Amino acid sequence: AQPGPLADRAAPADPALGPAQVAPLVDLRPYSFVDAHGAGSWWITSDLGELALGHPLGENHVLGVGGASLTLSALMIPTAVDSALDLGTGCGIQALHAARHATRVVATDISERALELAALNARLNGVENIEFRLGSLFDPVAGERFDHIISNPPFVITPRVEGVPSYEYRDGGLVGDALVEAVVRGAADHLTPGGVAQLLGNWEYHDDDAFDRLTGWLESPAETALDAWIIEREVQPPTGYAETWIRDGGTRPDTPDFDRLYGAWLDDFEARGVRQVGFGYMLLRRPTGARRRPAAPARPRLLRLERLPEALGHNPAGIGHHLAECLAAHDWQAGLDDDALSRSTLTVASDVTEERHFWPGQEDPTLMTLHQGGGFGRSVPLDTAQAALIGACDGELPVGAIIDAIAQLLDADAAALRAELLPRVRGLLDDGFLEPPAA
Repeated sequence: AQPGPLADRAAPADPALGPAQVAPLVDLRPYSFVDAHGAGSWWITSDLGELALGHPLGENHVLGVGGASLTLSALMIPTAVDSALDLGTGCGIQALHAARHATRVVATDISERALELAALNARLNGVENIEFRLGSLFDPVAGERFDHIISNPPFVITPRVEGVPSYEYRDGGLVGDALVEAVVRGAADHLTPGGVAQLLGNWEYHDDDAFDRLTGWLESPAETALDAWIIEREVQPPTGYAETWIRDGGTRPDTPDFDRLYGAWLDDFEARGVRQVGFGYMLLRRPTGARRRPAAPARPRLLRLERLPEALGHNPAGIGHHLAECLAAHDWQAGLDDDALSRSTLTVASDVTEERHFWPGQEDPTLMTLHQGGGFGRSVPLDTAQAALIGACDGELPVGAIIDAIAQLLDADAAALRAELLPRVRGLLDDGFLEPPAA
């Protein structure tokens, strides 16, 4: 059953107000966006913030559209699918976005109030293809699979001690980063073949590299091992992390409550050996069909672990389309050996530019760099042969023929040059600088 509208409930009386006065019960804001399907706007309700309340947030606070919400909606791959799951929907913003490319959306949350507000937001904006369910993590969708899972889970690492608020919108009630681990490990059982899960998360650094721990989360039987593309965007020390999330709950610095909570956070991190906390994006994908021998080790076919703290490129409609193109390029070239790749024709992506530096009076550049205008805004240093290859990738000449011509111009061995350049070509395909031929 769908949660009832908030209008059905009696508003609590505020004794501070006179008979002719009213006070808002929720925050109502306009929300405008541009995605792969075009421009749009909605009305979004959430709970009142600390400035309107005049005190710290309650533990059942339902957050509106914040920075993390905008980040995840921009990452959302817009490919049309039959079914999508918004795990931990909050005010419902991700479910609304998913409803633009999915025929059917299921939105879950452990908070009954969050589901009430999310259902209200769907009704306010005339969105009718979302079903709301109450429950923790994957419990409400036991036995079901989806083409697309989106989750901005309550990933904030919170001390499990008395006196520390556990805000439902950000705290999953588990120790450390176990909540994010649970989402990652549970995704395989709820994705259709070829289905994609996208989530945000925090992960802890102990004495080892956090990426080693994340890789361990992906270990599973061969038939359910997921592809993974994990991008770390930020790392914070325990002190900065504690300050960020104590302040997020509305507790002001230089107060006894702030100092008490700050001490609790640092004590927890020290007791568990946490040195840093990472934040980033996780893209998981269930392979299509059997691709490994039963006795083969469960190693994902796609496993990209990257640290990209730099600013993203210009992506006015979000970066989801870029992610989809990179996955498609990876899949295309994964089935090609070097000979087949050499016979292929490639083109340079439309957002790619080349920068050259010259000493005054010199004909040859001293520095060449390839820049990506959109996507992750990557930059790649070039040498003469690589620059010549990319400059000739116009979709007409095969890669191998271009390399052979460059070898003649540089008086180089063609086979050796091919062995040097083809791995770079694969990397440029993976990163979206080069595009495979149209299907």
